[in-house]
Amino acid sequence: MLRETCRVCHQDFYPTPLLVYENMPKSAQFFPIKDELSKEKGSDLIVNQCQGCGLVQLSNPPVDYYREVVRAAGISNEMRTFRQKQFSDWVNRYNLRHKRVLEVGCGQGEYLAILDKLDIDAYGIEFGEKSVAVCKQKKLNVERDYIENADSVLKNSPFDAFVMLNFLEHMPEPVSSLLAIARSLNRDGLGLIEVPNFDMILRENLFTEFISDHLFYFTTDTFVSTLKLGGFDVLKCEETWHDYSLSAVVRKRNTFDLSVFDSHRTELKKSLYSYIEKFPMKSVVVWGAGHQSLAVLSLTELAAKIKYVVDSAPFKQNKFTPATHIPVVSPDNLTKEPIEAVIVMAASYTGEVVNLIKEHYPRVKEIAILNGVGLEVAGF
Repeated sequence: MLRETCRVCHQDFYPTPLLVYENMPKSAQFFPIKDELSKEKGSDLIVNQCQGCGLVQLSNPPVDYYREVVRAAGISNEMRTFRQKQFSDWVNRYNLRHKRVLEVGCGQGEYLAILDKLDIDAYGIEFGEKSVAVCKQKKLNVERDYIENADSVLKNSPFDAFVMLNFLEHMPEPVSSLLAIARSLNRDGLGLIEVPNFDMILRENLFTEFISDHLFYFTTDTFVSTLKLGGFDVLKCEETWHDYSLSAVVRKRNTFDLSVFDSHRTELKKSLYSYIEKFPMKSVVVWGAGHQSLAVLSLTELAAKIKYVVDSAPFKQNKFTPATHIPVVSPDNLTKEPIEAVIVMAASYTGEVVNLIKEHYPRVKEIAILNGVGLEVAGF
C-alpha cells in the first residue's frame, strides 16, 4: 500500500509526485532465476516530497528485508582505510576510549570489527540471523535485534555512543528508531550517523540513484531536521566519502535543568516578605496585573500580604487576580487613601510606571521595583 503522508513529520506530500519510475527492480538484492522469469515483474517507484519538512521519500512500502544490513560486496581496502581513520578520529575527538559503543545494523561485522580493534567496548545489533552467526564466528559482541519503535529496549544498554552507517534510510519509522536509540544512551551519549547524500545526487543529476531499498533521500537540511526530531542535537554534519554520504555527529538531547528556578523563587519570596513586613499590615500594593506579576503573586503567596493590585487597563479593573483573588483597581485608588509602598511589577513598562507614580500620586511614600529575584527601592 502506498504511503500518503511523511514518515518523519506526518504531514501530507505535495499533490503531485516528483517522479514515477515504472518497471523498476523490486529490490536491490533480488535476482530471479530462470524459472521465475515468467512470473517476475518489476515495481513502480513513487517519489514524493513532504510539504511540511521537505524530505524526499518513496511512497512504496519497505522491502521485505529492511531490518537487515546487506553489504553484498563487503568493503574495499579504500573503504576499510577510510573507516579506520574516521572511527579512530571520532573516538579520540570525543573521548570515547574505554566507553561502550554500539553499531546499529552491523551486518556481518565489517565495520564493527574495525571498531572492535580500537580502545573501546564495541557491541552490535543485527536482525539477519546468518549475519549474526558470522559476527559471532568473528568473536564480535553482537545480538540479534531490530529497533521496531520508540519503546524498544536494547540489550546491554545504556551505551555511551553509537554508530549507524547507511541504515537510517531503510527504516520505515526513522524518528521512532532514533528516539529508542537515544533512550538507550547515557546522558550526553554521542552518535555517528551516515546516509546517502541527496544533495550530491541533485548536483550531479544522478537519476539512477532511486531504489526500492532506500525509503528516504536526505539533504543536509532534512537529515539534520530528522535527527533533531529523533532526540539529538547535531554537532557536525558534512559530506564525506567522495560526497556520496552525509556524515553527522550527534549528541543525545537532555532536558533542561530548571531546579535553580525553585531557589530563585524562594529568594524572591524572602525579599518580598522582608520588604512588606517593614510596613503596617495591608499598606503595600502591587502595580501591574501582567502575566509576570500574576505569576509572582501566585508563586510567592502574596494574597494575604498586599492590599490590592493596581493596573491601568480598564478591562482588568474591578475584577480579581486569577488564582490569588486579589482585587484589581484603577490607579485612581492611590489618591483615596495613604499607601506606604507600591511594588512595581510592570516588566518593560517599569520605568514609565515609576515616573507616573512620582508625578501623579504623591501620597505614595515609597516605590520598590521588582528586579530579577530581588527588589530595588526607587528614590523620589
